[in-house]
Amino acid sequence: MSDMKRTAALIVAAGRGTRAGPGLPKQWRAIGGRTVLARSLQTFRDMDEISDIVLVLHPDDMDLAAGYVAHGDVRVAAGGTSRSRSVRAGLECLASDPPDLVLIHDVARPLVTPELIRRVIDALGTDPAAAPALRVTDALWRGEDRRVSGFLDREGLFRAQTPQGFDFDAILDAHRTHDSDAADDVGVAHSAGLPVTIVEGDEDNIKITGPDDFARAETILERQMPPPPDIRLGNGYDVHAFTEGRDVMLCGVSVPHDRTLLGHSDADVGLHAITDAIYGALAAGDIGRFFPPSDPKWKGAESDIFLVHARDLAVSRGYGISNVDLTIICERPKIGPYAIAMADRVAEFLEIAADRVSVKATTSERLGFTGREEGIAAIATVTLVGR
Repeated sequence: MSDMKRTAALIVAAGRGTRAGPGLPKQWRAIGGRTVLARSLQTFRDMDEISDIVLVLHPDDMDLAAGYVAHGDVRVAAGGTSRSRSVRAGLECLASDPPDLVLIHDVARPLVTPELIRRVIDALGTDPAAAPALRVTDALWRGEDRRVSGFLDREGLFRAQTPQGFDFDAILDAHRTHDSDAADDVGVAHSAGLPVTIVEGDEDNIKITGPDDFARAETILERQMPPPPDIRLGNGYDVHAFTEGRDVMLCGVSVPHDRTLLGHSDADVGLHAITDAIYGALAAGDIGRFFPPSDPKWKGAESDIFLVHARDLAVSRGYGISNVDLTIICERPKIGPYAIAMADRVAEFLEIAADRVSVKATTSERLGFTGREEGIAAIATVTLVGR
């Protein structure tokens, strides 16, 4: 907080918003799947700088108060017949345990950002009042009967926004002595002789007023929100038969056994399944496309060559390997004593953390070729995430 001062937010949501068109009041309508009120409220609730929140609702909406008070950090007050009276009601609600500072925000500005809020709070570190605004850059005309009737000098003109921040005691006194309505709380403060500092506003901090503003807000939200991550899943399955020999190579680890696996390469069924899962997630085919068994070059090759190729292909296409889940299916040899070493080896090949690799085993309950101990099968699932 600014100078460790306790800062409250007062969100005014007591209007009926008739200019927004027929239907629910604008604070109860949805933008991007959430109500206008929910978006405004959550922004303040998520900020460590904000200690208390008062939500001012229309008297007809007070049946909804319990749902907000349940949050613990939110209080609800009933609004008045004008904006100024609604703000006064919220300030009086805070007065029982007054904060040092208060930010007064129109619920109809649901796209307010933490950065803008912090600019206001920072200004309150030295000044009794601060509010965001944008300079007027367009030419200004007066109009009458659909014709230009005059011109206004835009020099020194600003478009006001919220939240508007104040020393709490000062703005409460200003509202208590203000005997007429005002367009905003800066107007009330100015009438009371309270100097107000202007901080830089935000073009995206629009006010929902008419029906078209909902579409504008949706467009801004789409631009502000980062695109969802590009997540791809791939499955790999491989089988190798037993043949005469000693030891089997599984996930780059030599496992003692009375037979070995038959294959053109070293027949590492685990690495083959993982490699095919990566290729599958990339829609790039399988090991045979890149390393055809008809090519003598790959006779007896160590299978980590294939896995590293798949890894590098994923990286070249902008993906990182998020996790690997491998299941080895066999009756023998027992995989459990070697599973951690296998996972560590796979993680080393893929250049990822070992806790992102799972290697486990199961039997087929003596059913099928694995149950008859004719060979070993492996199933792998790999998750790729676009970077």
